Amino acid sequence: MSDLDFDTMSLDELKRLKRDLDKAIANYDDRRKAEARRDLEEKAREYGFSLSELAEAKTTKRGTVAPKYRNPSNPEQTWSGRGRQPTWFRDAIEAGTEPDDLTI
Repeated sequence: MSDLDFDTMSLDELKRLKRDLDKAIANYDDRRKAEARRDLEEKAREYGFSLSELAEAKTTKRGTVAPKYRNPSNPEQTWSGRGRQPTWFRDAIEAGTEPDDLTI
């Protein structure tokens, strides 16, 4: 690669160089994307699918779960019984309340 002396280049030359460099970078990205797509299509074929079939495949999402417990001090606070226990639930249990007493 040749050494470029930016200090001696005119503004037009610098702009042309920048434009050419931006184009080269975009082309590089396009080549890498095409390579990645070819690799992915090949891998999908190994499993008996096309890449478009896999891209359209729907993932299963969990729906919302109905609340199971309610805070007696603040009925707006509920908990489904899944995930991390809310502070109000944990405090109530530590204070001797049975979980069944908090069931909705």
